[in-house]
Amino acid sequence: LIPWTWLDGSLSDLGKLGFRTAAMALTDNSVSIDDPVLTTEPRLAIVMGTEGDGLSPETIAEADYVVRIPMSHGVDSLNVAVAAAVAFWQLRAR
Repeated sequence: LIPWTWLDGSLSDLGKLGFRTAAMALTDNSVSIDDPVLTTEPRLAIVMGTEGDGLSPETIAEADYVVRIPMSHGVDSLNVAVAAAVAFWQLRAR
């Protein structure tokens, strides 16, 4: 089971609770989901956007990390359920 929530506030609200944030988005400065620094975070909140629109530029800019899932050439996105499953598996506590 993965704890989850819907957040109407900002990512800084998660920071006040001791979380670092990982926005799942394709940007020029995103890090790969297998970057070892991500698994060293004791409290990492994975931030997912809606299918189609994704996350807002403001949310992406506010995140501690912007994370991408490496994909084959020509594939630029996954639906949110698949992206969440990949992220949860890769970033699970070990």
